Amino acid sequence: MSDLLRIALVAEGPTDYEIINAALRAILPRPFVMTLLQPEATRPEMGGGWCGVRKWCHDTRLRCDAMQGTDITLTGFDLLVIHLDLDVACKSYTDCSPEVESMARDFGWAILPCQQPCPPVSTTCDQIEAVLKSWLGGDVPMHRTLYCLPAQSSGTWLAAAVLPSGHALLVGVECDIRVEKGLAQLTKKERIKKSVLEYRKYAPVITTQWQQVKQICTQAERFEQTVLVATV
Repeated sequence: MSDLLRIALVAEGPTDYEIINAALRAILPRPFVMTLLQPEATRPEMGGGWCGVRKWCHDTRLRCDAMQGTDITLTGFDLLVIHLDLDVACKSYTDCSPEVESMARDFGWAILPCQQPCPPVSTTCDQIEAVLKSWLGGDVPMHRTLYCLPAQSSGTWLAAAVLPSGHALLVGVECDIRVEKGLAQLTKKERIKKSVLEYRKYAPVITTQWQQVKQICTQAERFEQTVLVATV
């Protein structure tokens, strides 16, 4: 790999890009540029959210099968990061559409919902990772592929960075699906609404407070370790 690391990101939404980009700035000792492949503004038919990630993974699987190898659309990237929030474990394929529910049976995708008792959050993480791998057909679309699975959402990492330790919203934070919404409902002084502009404004705090984020969020530590192993 060259000195400049070229990263492709498949994520639920553009706010997730801001969070993951800030985390990588804390983790990586080398410069990088990250391209958001999904969601893509020029291809609205792909959809957004976790259903859009599912569609991207499945379409990539079909392309890899057709070409009997690595997806050619990923040529030029050194690393592929696929993101899903762990609250997807509470979802159902019918939340996307009845057609997707039928596809899940036909292609043998891992079962949703798949939420496990929390804590520990790691058991649900393992289930969601299995779901992602099933969407990809059991293979990875390129050699250096890793998963970013914040619990219960990427907004949790933002909350862990900006709120003081001991804050009520951080109690049992990785097991609470309401944290991201709760962050937008705090008093005016603490409130951070879920928007690209707001998340971009506060994302640098994730970089500077990354050690604190890792102390509060085990999934942040897990993500760091996978990134470091993949970029050795």
